[in-house]
This record gives sequence, C-alpha cells and structure tokens, in this order.
Amino acid sequence: MPLDKSIKSVLIIGSGPIIIGQACEFDYSGSQASRSLREEGIIVSLINSNPATIMTDPVTADHIYLKPLTPESIIEILEERQIDAVLPTMGGQTALNLAIETGKMGVWDKYNVRMIGVDLEAIELAENRERFKEHVISIGMDHAPSRIANSFLEGKEAA
Repeated sequence: MPLDKSIKSVLIIGSGPIIIGQACEFDYSGSQASRSLREEGIIVSLINSNPATIMTDPVTADHIYLKPLTPESIIEILEERQIDAVLPTMGGQTALNLAIETGKMGVWDKYNVRMIGVDLEAIELAENRERFKEHVISIGMDHAPSRIANSFLEGKEAA
C-alpha cells in the first residue's frame, strides 16, 4: 500500500489494563506500528491506560497519554493535537470497542479523523459472531458448525 502523504499524524489506541506477559501481541504490534509510522515521518500520539507496557515507553511515540480509554479521553487528545487518522487495530478488543463507541458518537467525523487499517463496519461485522456467521454463509464460504451460547443470567439483574 503506498504511503498516504496527507496523513501527518496518527493516534494509536492501546489495549488498556493488561499485565506483563498477558496479551503481549497488542503491546508488540502497537509498538511496531508506532515505530513504522515514525520512520515515515508521521507524528504518533498514543493513548493507553496501562503504564506497564512497552507501548507506553517514552521512546515509542511522540506523544503518550496515560488516560482512561474512554471517548472523553479521545476527545481531549483530538482537541489538543491535530490528528489526521486513528489506528484502532493495535489494541485488541478494548481499542476496537472504543473506536466503535467513539465513532457512533460522531467524534471521528467532528474532528475530521480518518480510521486507517479498518473501518467501523468491518469491526462491527467481525465482532458480532452471529452476523459474521451469516455473512460467511451469504458469500458461500465453508464454516465450522456453531451456535451462540447465552448465559441463563442474561437479562437478569445480579442478586
């Protein structure tokens, strides 16, 4: 994929409260993404709520935010920095969910931030197991037999 010269700055959403030795693939992929983007001259801002990751090492990104992974924190960063694009695929489930929530709030549109690496529709399709299964069937692909399991507690308040 050719370099998009219109992207001058990228926000990477981290994986949040993991511990050392857990989900290291997110830490590694986020660190490598930051390194690759910076090698291309792109300014990298990173948000993660967990200071105990390699991803939050001061040499990893140009701007590191140790903040809760919430839409409010994203908005603070977007108001402080001129962010052109967001890369949500380096932080696993936490980052993907935050990208969806922030997108549904209209934040990406309001601040004119493009999503790179994926789009909201693809995230939502992949995260909804039943919808993904229906999609696989609709395009004629083979798939493993499966069923959705629901907890008997679903819909009941905890005692």
